[in-house]
Amino acid sequence: MSSTSSSDSTVNFALYRYTPSIAAASIFAAIFLAITIFHFIRLWRCRAFFFIPFIIGLLFECAGYIARIFSHFNTKALGPYIVQTMLILVAPPLFAASIYMTLGRVMVSLNSQQLSIVPVRFLTKVFVVGDVVSFLLQCGGGGYMAAGTVAAMNTGAHIVIGGLVIQLIFFGFFVVVSAVFHWRMKRRNPSRNQVSSPSKTWESMMWALYAACFLILVRSIFRVAEFVEGNDGFIMRREYLLYIFDACLMALTGLVLAVVYPGSFLGSNDGKRESALQLMSTDEERSKPYGA
Repeated sequence: MSSTSSSDSTVNFALYRYTPSIAAASIFAAIFLAITIFHFIRLWRCRAFFFIPFIIGLLFECAGYIARIFSHFNTKALGPYIVQTMLILVAPPLFAASIYMTLGRVMVSLNSQQLSIVPVRFLTKVFVVGDVVSFLLQCGGGGYMAAGTVAAMNTGAHIVIGGLVIQLIFFGFFVVVSAVFHWRMKRRNPSRNQVSSPSKTWESMMWALYAACFLILVRSIFRVAEFVEGNDGFIMRREYLLYIFDACLMALTGLVLAVVYPGSFLGSNDGKRESALQLMSTDEERSKPYGA
């Protein structure tokens, strides 16, 4: 859809600055579907229900790229544009929610809550609240942009930028909290640095979380730059950048956390739920000295 302002000035506005590629959208829809199925199987086997938001995010990515296929046939249709904009934009905050919950569980499983600079009982709440605010702003801004007017596009872009900035701030703080906990744990007795088995150390999971955080951070920075440039900017005129700095990075995030799957460490043990690995620690667990 395009629109032109009054005779005083002309504003060139379009939903797409190119015709969306069927091949690229189909490939990534298939990739995200495959990753979703793999994560669902692992979640079910490990009973790692704290990873449900991650799977929902993968489904959003898949549906978003399917919608881009429909946009190929009509670049002025609002429906597919709204779907792909909203779903691809808000999927990463759902990834982040499961990542936040993973760190809290790692701390509880190691009886090392005292090593966190943020109390474990507040850890997940703080970051998930920030995640929800970011999610709502990005979702609302994306929906507002889809109204199809220049004013709505500009206002919606500003709202989305605000949501992305909040996501970057909370994600950056989360990386600091994770790194401080990691450093403090490394100073403790190495023989205690295992979660479930000698071949599955807590450190491998921490590095997987760092990798996922880095990928999401790069993607969010890219998105901020995209919306700051505006509808007629360099990024929005080049579809391949979306696939390099969003689709590829988010697919890699799904793959990283499929290879080093948090649920295999924290979800179950020999098919049984581990009640000791609750997201929030009890008062007794929080008061238990390390190594007891």
